[in-house]
Amino acid sequence: MLAEFQKHLNQKFPLLKDKKLLLAVSGGVDSMVLLDLFSRLDYNIAVAHCNFNLRGNESDLDEKLVDEYCLKNQIKFYGSSFDTKSYAMLHKQSIQIAARELRYNWFDELIENYKIDYLLTAHHLDDSVETFLINFIRGTGIDGLLGIPETNDKTIRPLLTFSREDIVNYANKNNILWREDASNATTKYLRNKIRHDIVPVFKEKNPDFLKSFQQTVNNLSDVKALMEDASEIIKNEVSVVSEYELKIDVSKLKLNRNYKAYLHSWLKDYGFRAWNDIYDLVDARSGKIIYSENYILLKDRDYLILDQKKDKEIQEYYIFKENKLISYPISVIFGTFETESLNSNNKNLIFIDEDKLVFPLKLRRKQEGDFFFPYGMKGKKKVSKFFKDEKFSKFEKENTWILENGNKDIIWIIGHRMDERFKITELTKNKLQIKLSQ
Repeated sequence: MLAEFQKHLNQKFPLLKDKKLLLAVSGGVDSMVLLDLFSRLDYNIAVAHCNFNLRGNESDLDEKLVDEYCLKNQIKFYGSSFDTKSYAMLHKQSIQIAARELRYNWFDELIENYKIDYLLTAHHLDDSVETFLINFIRGTGIDGLLGIPETNDKTIRPLLTFSREDIVNYANKNNILWREDASNATTKYLRNKIRHDIVPVFKEKNPDFLKSFQQTVNNLSDVKALMEDASEIIKNEVSVVSEYELKIDVSKLKLNRNYKAYLHSWLKDYGFRAWNDIYDLVDARSGKIIYSENYILLKDRDYLILDQKKDKEIQEYYIFKENKLISYPISVIFGTFETESLNSNNKNLIFIDEDKLVFPLKLRRKQEGDFFFPYGMKGKKKVSKFFKDEKFSKFEKENTWILENGNKDIIWIIGHRMDERFKITELTKNKLQIKLSQ
């Protein structure tokens, strides 16, 4: 197995040879074999062991085994002890979820503090089969049917092509000590039940089941690659260039028979989970919104608009006479009058009578009851009515800034329309240009 493992590393992970590697070692047969293989192949490794204090003295003996191996072989050892039960109760999590969270949070700290390049775990082919079946039982998409990925950011799983049988045979042949977690024998947990009751049936019916599984995963990976290529093509066809994360033309989207699959592909990385609600959004009334933790998906007339949730804390910002450049929350430049025509169609540029300004000015969001006198029109108009007439989406309403005079009059709905009362006339003595810098 050692030669086969070396060949596998050379083919799939040649970059590891000159990198700092952190091996996650529990003391079980899988991780002890991983540690032995890398020790024999002379890689730059360190070891991280988590003591979750869930099995009393047994947990301490696991830690002792790993620590002594590292001491004997002059390998850097990092150990951490966790009060996993208390953490699980505090965060209202299962023991399994709590342990995973504690483990990977600590690994991230080690990686950052010691400038480690990659984390290596001892997941193997049988683990991948179990993950496949767990996801299949619970319901999943193609990603869930790919088992455990070989790489994930800075995590690499170099044993995924080897079975548990391969690993145990290697351990016995090379007299490698390991410890068995008694909880692995119980069928209380779903993964263990699959391991002990379901997978053996498949192996009995097909002695080459693991090879068949690996080929199936390879086929599914090819299908996924085809899907991703098609998804990107369709995304470009139905997307509208805008300031938002994504703006989708619904009529073009619905020309595609499998548009629900495309929506899932485009939105899954933004934290959305209510997929049926998202699919229904395509035919929903304008204004309906679906939320994820950090994003909003809005149905706005003929479009689906994806945008980030905005920071609600900054609602107003004062501008004093000496300020010539405002860079936050938006970039606004106050300058001398240019010769450009006053009838310019540039909505990001206005020319006003400076003597009508009362400082400090204020940048703010729309407020209830706002009105102004739109430039080029007679009479006043509610800002809400202006937004409606201009067909502003909900996001545009929320993201639009208003420049207000010190006497509470609106000077400019920034980027859209200035107020008639501040326009330059024959009586104007001091002219001022205000520009929104994109």
